[in-house]
Amino acid sequence: MVHVGANPGRSGHRLSAQAARIVFDTRQGLAELFGVSDSRQIVFTSNATAGLNIALHGMLGPRDHVVTTSMEHNSVMRPLRHLARERGVRITVVAADREGRVDPAAIREALEPKTRLVAINHGSNVVGCIQPIAQIKEAIGKVPLLVDAAQTAGSYPISIERDGIDLLAFSGHKSLLGPAGTGGLYVRPELDLPPLVRGGTGSRSESDQQPDFRPDKYESGTLNTCGIAGLGAGVRFILERGVETIHNHEMNLLDVFLERLRRIEGVVLYGPSSTEARLPTVSLNVEGKSPSQVGGLLDKRHDIMVRVGLHCAPDAHRTIGTFPDGTVRFSAGALNTTDEMEQAVAAVDEIARS
Repeated sequence: MVHVGANPGRSGHRLSAQAARIVFDTRQGLAELFGVSDSRQIVFTSNATAGLNIALHGMLGPRDHVVTTSMEHNSVMRPLRHLARERGVRITVVAADREGRVDPAAIREALEPKTRLVAINHGSNVVGCIQPIAQIKEAIGKVPLLVDAAQTAGSYPISIERDGIDLLAFSGHKSLLGPAGTGGLYVRPELDLPPLVRGGTGSRSESDQQPDFRPDKYESGTLNTCGIAGLGAGVRFILERGVETIHNHEMNLLDVFLERLRRIEGVVLYGPSSTEARLPTVSLNVEGKSPSQVGGLLDKRHDIMVRVGLHCAPDAHRTIGTFPDGTVRFSAGALNTTDEMEQAVAAVDEIARS
């Protein structure tokens, strides 16, 4: 903001060129992180929700069929319900088990001749379970696969081309360590989605028609260059440290956290019992206390901030049996420490005993 502050691609002066370089480098870093050979297929958006909307509105036409799961965030379910009302899109919701896992065979069985898309939450924002993306793609064959990677991008290995992912939406402000208001969408080159927003792109200014090439086709208006610069810094940090290293660190934190929590009488844990194929996202309740009471005590007495309630995923809570009250959710990350996990356990223990 201080040293550049220019609009990328809108002029030929040096600061505009410098801003464009920042955007380009961040796009290249994301392509490296996600295993994408052509970074032009990665489009910047304001968050994962915007990317999911581009994908869902672009892929699903009148009376098309879509398969999704009971673990989805409202960023998927609300657009789908809207498309069902407005376009007659038919939705099949495949039920997950009580730990939040979805059987690829059940997704395959839900396919129909008019199935246009399968939309999957890669990592649950409620209980942290990881869905087997490669197995799901193998099960559905040529049907396009949309992956909501808001929870996994930056903390869990993702290879778009290896795993056959056709569309992938990601959030910048979570494990990618960028600022709020950043995110993006990968679109496989063979898929031709209409843009949701049209306008100035800095390219083809002589024409009043939207550019038909990427990423400009989906990036109308001034980009959040400052946010993208911050996102680029986060991506560089992740690439230097390594996603596998980050994931292993987070799993060590999770092991400590769960092992200690299981000793506390009155604490109810949800989600996978194993730490394999999951994130360090832990939902719990304390018997005799509401999630909001527990969250308030953690904040006021222990300076620990968690999210309580339904986490914008009501169907996921129905799946694990915590609707309508929800849970208390802890979310560890790359920069947390074992000592902090121990402090969190001690706080939960004190609240449970009180």
